Amino acid sequence: MTHAWHDVTPGESLPGVFTSVIEIPRGSSVKYELDKLTGLLRLDRMLHSAVYYPANYGFIPQTYAEDDDPLDVLVLCQEPVDPLTLVEARAIGLMTMIDGGKKDHKVLAVATHDPEYNSFHEASELPSHKLAMIRRFFQDYKMLEGKA
Repeated sequence: MTHAWHDVTPGESLPGVFTSVIEIPRGSSVKYELDKLTGLLRLDRMLHSAVYYPANYGFIPQTYAEDDDPLDVLVLCQEPVDPLTLVEARAIGLMTMIDGGKKDHKVLAVATHDPEYNSFHEASELPSHKLAMIRRFFQDYKMLEGKA
């Protein structure tokens, strides 16, 4: 069986374009977490309140971040993407938060095959309300989880 973190290549066109593994579809209030042993997804929890993911959320395979997990990525795409789907993406920004005293980086990316988003090359080019939604999601998420 293929392990989503260790066996999937991050792609041939690094650093510009990379493969991302989606864990959580846009619009979901269910948090899945990669099981590091099996490479499958484990149901972690239901998000508190009426909070939902503003973008498809996942990780970049074969990476290791400061929080001891693969590097997180939010992939902007006009449709929700099923968990464990591989999506070619291009980074347009980076958000850094603190989780458990460690830096928790989140790459902001666009799906390269999505005509609604693939023309964006910098986060500053996105509509301001899109960035506000993403920022607000993480503020609310951290507060509701008692991590703010």
